[in-house]
Amino acid sequence: MKAFELTQYGYDGLRLAERPQPSPGPGQLVLRMRAAALNYRDLSVLRGEYASMPLPVIMGSDGVGEVVATGAGVTKFAIGDRVLLLYITNWIDGAPPEENMRRLGGPLDGTFAEYVTIQEDGAVHAPAHLSDVEAATLPVAGLTAWHMLFAQGDLRLGQSVVVQGTGGVSLFALMLARAAGAEVIVTSGSDEKLARAKALGAHHVINYRTTPDWDVRVRELTRGRGADHVIDVAGGEELTRSIKAARIAGTVYVTGYVASMNANLALLPAITKRVRLQAVSGGHRASLEALARTTELHREIRPVIDRTFHFTELKEALRHLDRGGHFGKVALSFEGTAS
Repeated sequence: MKAFELTQYGYDGLRLAERPQPSPGPGQLVLRMRAAALNYRDLSVLRGEYASMPLPVIMGSDGVGEVVATGAGVTKFAIGDRVLLLYITNWIDGAPPEENMRRLGGPLDGTFAEYVTIQEDGAVHAPAHLSDVEAATLPVAGLTAWHMLFAQGDLRLGQSVVVQGTGGVSLFALMLARAAGAEVIVTSGSDEKLARAKALGAHHVINYRTTPDWDVRVRELTRGRGADHVIDVAGGEELTRSIKAARIAGTVYVTGYVASMNANLALLPAITKRVRLQAVSGGHRASLEALARTTELHREIRPVIDRTFHFTELKEALRHLDRGGHFGKVALSFEGTAS
């Protein structure tokens, strides 16, 4: 089978290699991959920023595949089922495992391969109404948004949510919060993207280039109170603004570092407002199952796809993601690659 291996950090170290086609062990599924989605994490792994890990490794942290073989003892899935892959494969429910979390796409081999082996517990039935490419975006971006708002944040009807940007996690958070009856405020540096966010249901939009003190505008829009939930995907200096935009005892979710992996945090606003900082990266299988059910019940929650590349065009897809400017998810299709 073909798989994209990272043999050294950087684009020159990413190669399309031949690997033996896997066979299932006890309790395992072999999936023929049908689609995968790219995440900012993939760029971090490519650059060697994310964490040290043994190389070579097959990249890719999420996707959807068709079950083509099952090992002894498998009871939840049958050949032909279409399933989502759980990014943190050993996080089933509750608190994250205290032992090493087993993450796809490093240190575990990931989803940028024609065939993938996964434990039965690390898979969830894919929503039938979503296309392969749409379904492939649920296990990382969709799950992160769901987990922060509902498993970590206990989002309630009538609360307010600030969403930074228009990437995958942000647009999922916009649609999920809107469906839950929350007031949603979206920030972006592009008026065109803000108009598209309004079309998806955002109540208010703020261009942070023309309104650099966007935290002040958030407080105005929330009638001086501040937002109940602020989703920070930027990191860097913007984290202090996120804290200032939150209400007293509100929550700021730290889930990205598009601007910078480091932040000089102004502690006084955080302390005086008693703001909760909650780091979020992925979620457990129970949340992914809940997200899949929710998309089936609320079909207006439809993943937004910026552009789809063929599996063999992974480098071009990564460069497209790296340039920014996308609206929603960048995805890979495996159509025509494996039989």
